[in-house]
Amino acid sequence: MTAQEPDDLLLRLRRFRSDYFPRHQQRFQDLVAEGQHPKTLFIGCSDSRLMPYLLTGTGPGELFIIRNVGAFVPPCDGSHGLHGTVAAIEFALLELKVERIVVCGHSHCGAIRAAYEGVADEAVALKSWLRLADEALLPVRPSPAALRRSEQRAVVLQLERLMAYPMVRSRVERNALTLHGWHYVIEEGEVHVFDAQAGDFLPASLASNAGTGPYQPYVEHDGSIL
Repeated sequence: MTAQEPDDLLLRLRRFRSDYFPRHQQRFQDLVAEGQHPKTLFIGCSDSRLMPYLLTGTGPGELFIIRNVGAFVPPCDGSHGLHGTVAAIEFALLELKVERIVVCGHSHCGAIRAAYEGVADEAVALKSWLRLADEALLPVRPSPAALRRSEQRAVVLQLERLMAYPMVRSRVERNALTLHGWHYVIEEGEVHVFDAQAGDFLPASLASNAGTGPYQPYVEHDGSIL
């Protein structure tokens, strides 16, 4: 960017202050005075095409959001060391006392494709992180159908990992917390929600609920256990 070119980010910051903020100023002031009390923890992929606030129709103070490559949840045994995702889950449950956790994957996920195809050797942290998808991968070439199924399997895998956290399981078992697995199909504008009873992802436009996480090992239609 040369000195003559406008700074697009600076212009956007100014528009927020001049256009958006005045219309919602009271809401922001209330959030400062009363604190934040979001009911939902949203764990989503960092992909720029995934837009939590647009998908859920929410505004400031309504979602506590974790974004990372692939929307992965590290195991609770600490095998991935200290991790911001785990810390945020603990904060959401223990401090904010959220009532719902949504894990949202999406179509054309670069993390799932990279888990199949590999990444550059210099991406040491990314290579280690992508191993969290191993159990969701299929023993096939990564065709569009295989990638789509793997994306959905990865969402269910994260729900299973969440259930291994004692603080999550105890709250689910006493009906203080619900888990929701979503797969957002970008090109269709449709979120498919995981229904544990149906054992499948259903379009939100046809589903009877916003998705319920599995409380037992998830068995796919072909009999394989994820």
